[in-house]
This record gives sequence, structure tokens and C-alpha cells, in this order.
Amino acid sequence: MPNKSVRIGGASGYWGESAMATPQLLGAGVDYLVYDYLAEITMSIMARAHAKDPAMGFAGDFISAVLKPHARAIAGQGVKIIANAGGVNPASCGEATRALLKEQGLDLKVAVITGDNLLAELDRIAATAPTEMFTGATFPDRDRIASINAYLGAFPIARALAEGADIVITGRCVDSAVTLGACIHEFGWSPDDHDLLASGSLAGHLLECGPQATGGNYTDWEEAGDIANIGYPIGTVSSDGSFTVTKPEGTGGCVTVGTVSEQMLYEIGDPQAYMLPDVVCDFSAVAITQLAPDEVHVSAARGYPAPHQYKTCLTYGEGFRGGTYVSFYGFDAARKAQKFCDNVFARARKILRGHNLGDYSETSIELIGADSQFGEFASDHQPREVVAKIAAKHDEAAAIGILLRELAGLGLATPPGLSGFSGARAKPSPVVRLFSYLTPKQDIAIRIDIDGRSVDFSDQPGEAFEPSAIVRPADPERPALSDAMVSVPLIRLAWARSGDKGNKANIGVIARDPAYLPFIWAALTPESVARRFGHFIEGGADAAKIDRFHLPGSHAINFLIDAVLGGGGVASIRNDAQGKGYGQILLAHPVAIPAALTDKLEELEGHSR
Repeated sequence: MPNKSVRIGGASGYWGESAMATPQLLGAGVDYLVYDYLAEITMSIMARAHAKDPAMGFAGDFISAVLKPHARAIAGQGVKIIANAGGVNPASCGEATRALLKEQGLDLKVAVITGDNLLAELDRIAATAPTEMFTGATFPDRDRIASINAYLGAFPIARALAEGADIVITGRCVDSAVTLGACIHEFGWSPDDHDLLASGSLAGHLLECGPQATGGNYTDWEEAGDIANIGYPIGTVSSDGSFTVTKPEGTGGCVTVGTVSEQMLYEIGDPQAYMLPDVVCDFSAVAITQLAPDEVHVSAARGYPAPHQYKTCLTYGEGFRGGTYVSFYGFDAARKAQKFCDNVFARARKILRGHNLGDYSETSIELIGADSQFGEFASDHQPREVVAKIAAKHDEAAAIGILLRELAGLGLATPPGLSGFSGARAKPSPVVRLFSYLTPKQDIAIRIDIDGRSVDFSDQPGEAFEPSAIVRPADPERPALSDAMVSVPLIRLAWARSGDKGNKANIGVIARDPAYLPFIWAALTPESVARRFGHFIEGGADAAKIDRFHLPGSHAINFLIDAVLGGGGVASIRNDAQGKGYGQILLAHPVAIPAALTDKLEELEGHSR
């Protein structure tokens, strides 16, 4: 049987992304366009919108920016669309889609997948009182809960396509499912094809963040060139699970071993136990190879049987937060900014006491430009301009309002050099926390609505994953040390990409050359990484919990750092609440290499210029 392939374009990485991807990918020629709009915080925002207006709660720009201007081209080219644009209200998203198609006189079948939204079952769920799967925390106050959604998989999407759907709209599913669903449908993969499902999931993982695989957020960012016209990724997936990543001709950005490797490690934990509803993935042996300019080949991944439970995420309110940014410039800019922020809190706390309001539960002052993100490894330079971020949390919105008023009110009594971009003043906003737990698959009733025809769907039951099944690769060999060792920053030896997993952060580090990996492994120990991020970790570096994983196929390391984001997402008041810049911090870490190896390093650097 010949190896069949399907061409899939990754057209959206989050709700609110640029609308440039759809016409670009249609022009390049694809079989499918997949759109990923959802994140945990997105779900809570959509839930609040739905509570105010029962017709809302989905990604409206899927209708206005994707379908309205491009539906005729989509229909004319026979391109199928898969999007988790449904948010907390897939039915309304489906109705809006059908109304638009009718308005344009297009005969396309629309399927809507529901079952992920469990908010209507809150009483039953609260009665079972599940604990948080990562921290063991107790179930939150039910009156504060905004959303509850199980992360569905790809097989319902494949079934919708098999029923003749041209456009498939889902609520919450795992980000990679929109791609894997197309692969299952096209190739006839079964639930027992674990390696194939893992490979299709990896393809989806690389496409799910749009241009992050084509030069966005890339260590060697200058190689991306014209990012204003950056190309969106196209995955050509083969029935054997291998695939290539490219982008449309004539677009900016770049597709390299570095861009694809970084995205593979983005926002994952254990790379040998990446848990998805359809399969448990092992990416450790995946090889990434440059075939041609802007064309990279990715080998097949390994998979284990699907788990027997769905990860389920609940968002809930926990008080309020607020803050803003101001800038100082001139001599002693950092000291001036610190003095200003300290006195804002002093004045605000005095007013809190006068109103019988308790103290702020958490405060944050970060001086951007004064190396505040680098902890004990900050440089001792004296910047002449800094941006001060000041923020706090409190149970009462009024207390946050007091802080924000005093931020403005102290403006005439401040040290000199205060400035800021004028506009609307900041307001208190809810702190939204994430609570994750597991739901048995048999407890979820999945339904597919295809233009008024309803199809019930039961996912495969799966089985409990046994971590003992994982065969860990050997650590990189101990490096051969010489009398002449040279210290170089990690960035000269590796690419890095970081992201968030709730209140955890991961940092993927990929050696630019396999010869560098033993030296990187020797230098970047969990202890040394803890020192780099100790000022962010709850309890400091001594309390750090850091896991280190080896991916020999891509000559990479993945670090998973616990309790390092101040709660993560909008539960955090950090400048970097999602760890997006943590990779950049780690790239300053020194690595000792033999002086003889610097010749090879300089040769590679010369070729890259």
C-alpha cells in the first residue's frame, strides 16, 4: 500500500491571533485548516461572557475573520475546517456558522461536538469533591467556579468527518486533537495504533501554536527575517506517522531544526509521558532533520495506550488583583523606581488600616531594565531607564482600587523622572485560578450534531498508564575534560524555549550540535537551574522541585520546574506569569567546554551569519 499523505495548515494559535493565516494557507494549497483558540483562561473569559448573554461564549472571530471573508474560497477548494472555536458554547458557534453559510449560499455540512462542558453537573462533581491532580488541593468553593471542561480527544472529530462534515466545531479538546482528528479520518488509524496516534499528536503539537514553529519566539530570531509577513506552518503528514513541516512560499519566518525542535518541547512536561486523551506520547527518540530551506522532516514518535480518564480543568475566582507599569529615567533610575513603589504600598496600607481592610495577600515589584528577572545573577550596571511593575492581590476589589488610586496619587511626590503612557487607569480584575482533576471517560457523554442530525459517541475506555513502562534513555556520556576549558554562555551552544503548565514552567534546551550535549548536561544540573530561578520559586532555590529529562533523538533536555510562576496565568501578578522568557534567562547560564571545541563552535557560528 503506498504511503498516503495529507497537508494540514496551522491557522491559529490562540483567540485573538492575526487573521493573516487563512488566506495565506489557502493560497499555498492545503487539505485541512485547523484552528486552536482555547486556553484555560480563555475558557473562563468565555464562561463569563456566556453568563451575561446565552448566545455568547465562543470565538466570534472564527465567524467574522475566518468564515465571512473566506468561506467561498474554502468551499471552492474543498478544504475542510476543524476548529475548537466553540469555547463554552459550541452550539451557538455552530448556529452562527450555518447562518453565515446560508447567507452566502454555500452548501457545507457543519458538525458540532459537545460533551466537554461539565458546568451543568457542578452539584454532582462538588459532591464527589475531587482533589487537584498536581497539588492535592481540596475542591474550591462551588459559588466561585466559572467553568469546568474535560479535554476531549480526536476520535469524535474523526467521526464527524466520517459523517460527511466539511466544518467541525468543538468545545474544549486538547490542542493537538484538531490535527490528529484529520489524520485518523484520512488514514483510518485505530485506537490501538499507538505509535501512529503519538506521531499525529506531535504533528498537531507543532502546528497548534501557528508561527511559533516557523520562526516566532525563536532563539535565533534574526533568522526569521520579515516577521510582519511570517509564514504559518504546514504539516504534510504521512500514513506511517512521519511528516514534514514547511511554510508558504514567499512568506517571512523560517523553518529549521531549531524552530521545530523548540516547538516540540514547548509546554510539555515529561517528554516520555505526554498525556493526551487518545494516547500517551513518547517524543524522546524523535529525530528532526533539515531536508531543504524551510523544510524539516520529523520522524515518528512512540505511543502507549490511551489513559482511562480525561484531564478536566476548572477555573474559579479567588479575590482580585491589580497593578500597572510606570517608567523612570535619569541617574539612579532603579533606586528612584524602588522608592516610588515602596511608598505607594506604604500609603495604600495606611488607608487599608483606616478602612479596616486587611493587608494585601501578595505584592509584587519588578524593575524591568534593572535585571530583576535574573535574581542573584543580575548584573551590577546602573540603568538610566527602567520600567517599574507594581501589583497586588486582595480579597476585596476596594483594596485593589485603593492601591491603583495611590499609584496615581503619589505622582507629584515622587522622585524625579517618573513618566508613563497616558490612557485609561487600571481597574481591579478577578484572580482566576486553575484546578485540574481527572474524570473517568465513561462519565462523559459526547454528542455530534451534524446539521440537526445527532450522533452519540463513546470514546475508547483506555487504561491506567503505568510509568514503569517507560524505558529511560541513558544520560549523555560524561564529557571529556581537558586542561584548557573555556566558559561560554549556553546560547552559543543551544536553542531554548520555555512555557507554562499551570504553576509549573518547562524549559526545553536543544544542542546546536550533538557534540555539545554532554557539556550542557554536565553544566545544567537541577541544582544550578534552581539557583537561576530561585527568586521565582516558592520557598526559594532550596525548596525547588525540578525534573530533568533527556531526549536523545533531538539532542535535547527538558526541565520542569514546580511552583515557579506565582500561581500562573491570571492567578499570578508576575511580569512573566507564563514563563515565556525563562528560556532566555537560562541561555545566560555558563557552560564549560574544551578550548579545542571552540574551533568547531566558531565555524558553525560563521556559517550561520
